[in-house]
Amino acid sequence: MGAGKSTVLHLLKNEFHGHVIMADEIGRELMEPGQACFEKITEAFGTGVLGEDGRLDREKLAELVFQDQEKLACLNGIVHPQVKQAVRREIDEAEESGEKLVVIEAALLIEAGYRELCDELWYIYVPAQERVKRLYENRGYSEVKSYAIMSNQLSDSQFRRGCDFLVDNGRSLEETRKQIVKRLAKMGIEAACGGRKSCG
Repeated sequence: MGAGKSTVLHLLKNEFHGHVIMADEIGRELMEPGQACFEKITEAFGTGVLGEDGRLDREKLAELVFQDQEKLACLNGIVHPQVKQAVRREIDEAEESGEKLVVIEAALLIEAGYRELCDELWYIYVPAQERVKRLYENRGYSEVKSYAIMSNQLSDSQFRRGCDFLVDNGRSLEETRKQIVKRLAKMGIEAACGGRKSCG
């Protein structure tokens, strides 16, 4: 969080025609009333996590689980298997339609076992202090809130050990782009815009 994954996704989608799968968006859809995760979440956490409209109040739910590791593990155990199934189906559909590059964006790629679905795992890296700064500027998060959320994620060393490629996203956009171009070239994937800095 706060490392600039959206910047990397923009490059992969617009310059390399990558098919991007947003795991968090799929998770939100599955948590809607009538969907696979809604009833299980309300059974586990009660109706106190619902808003006045009868839908899950994601802020209430987040506040509840990020203060309790057992509750967080319970929520992840409900949501992530369902999300993973949906992601697997979308990958199959993309491959059948001839997509050469499929990209999954997810905060818990390692923990949720996405290794089996991916040829490579990438770690988008920015120093913690810069992440906190960005989260304050972009989302209004306090330093305390940012570090509390980050403490529930794997450590930097765990990400580095668990991933195949590190993208240093703490410098310029062009430096980030160079790293990605070089890595994808090794996989036989070239930018669709013929090497220009931006495809528009």
